[in-house]
Formats: sequence, structure tokens, C-alpha cells
Amino acid sequence: MPVTTLDPKSALVVIDIQKGILARPAVHPVQAVVANVVKLVDAFRARNLPVVLVRVGWSADMSDAIKTRVQVAPPITSVPPGFSDYAEALHADPARDILVLKHQWGAFYGTDLELQLRRRGVTNIVLCGIATSIGVESTARNAFERAYNLTFAADAMTDVNVEAHERALSIIFPRIGEVGSTDEIVAKL
Repeated sequence: MPVTTLDPKSALVVIDIQKGILARPAVHPVQAVVANVVKLVDAFRARNLPVVLVRVGWSADMSDAIKTRVQVAPPITSVPPGFSDYAEALHADPARDILVLKHQWGAFYGTDLELQLRRRGVTNIVLCGIATSIGVESTARNAFERAYNLTFAADAMTDVNVEAHERALSIIFPRIGEVGSTDEIVAKL
């Protein structure tokens, strides 16, 4: 199903386009994903629509990381220097963009993301980033529960697992929003 419309009060939420995440393996070339993310960022900025740049990070001793019993250990047990730095291609600017630091998968929990969006009257979120089935999907589920209209830029996201990526795009996202391409979304702005 193509993207039918975007609300006049739409915001772009970019998940984890940061140096440490981009250095990890992905099922799609990260350069192409980042190029599409930048195309969306530029289009939203050109129309004076909110751009939210979300990154994940923890203190040096990881004391603020979630520590629960899991069967698969987290891939990060210490924070390398520069891990949480935004990708340079985003040209992150705190005077223009909404910058969010999260400490878990979703961008709403423990951050002021919802407050920032509500203050601006945002009703529609366009989501992109890495990883599709983790940060993007967690944020999307939380946004859906908060009654935001959701639009997903399928070619501006990737994952470490192809099955998880495809499942999110084909099963989860169509149930909570609309899925389209970067070009489709830019055309609707």
C-alpha cells in the first residue's frame, strides 16, 4: 500500500544514524540508507518541519544500560569513543533539530520526545533509521500507542537481520501506519 498522505504537522524521526551503529554489519548498504535519510532530512528542513535525530548511548561505565536476563547478550558491553556521535552527513544542529539521547531501544521511554512533538502540534511521524526491527519498530509501536499517524521510509532503514527487517516492513508496519519510499514521502510533503 502506498503512502496516501502526510499530515501538515509531520515530523521526521531518525533512529540511530550514528557512527557506532553505522560501523556494524547490516543487510543493506548503509551508505544508500544514509543517503535516503539525508534526502528526508533535507526535505523536512526545507519545509521548516521538525527533524528529530535520535541516538543511543550510555555512560562510560554502562551504569545506565538496561541489565535484565536475556538469552542473547547485548552486542555492546562498553562504549567505544565516538559511538554515539551523529553521522556527519546529518549535519546535526541543536539550534535547528530536536536531538534525543536514548538508553534503550525505543525513543519515547525516558526521553522528552513526546513533549517536544506535542509542543509542536505534531500528528504524523515519518520514521527511518537503524535497526528496523529494534529501534525503529520499538519507537513505532510506542508512537502508535500515543495515536500518532505513522509513515515508514522503507528504503531509509536497514537491520542486522534480513528476516526481522522484512517482517517489520511487511507485517508490523502496515498494521500501524503506511510504508513507502523516500521519494514517495518527499512528494507528499
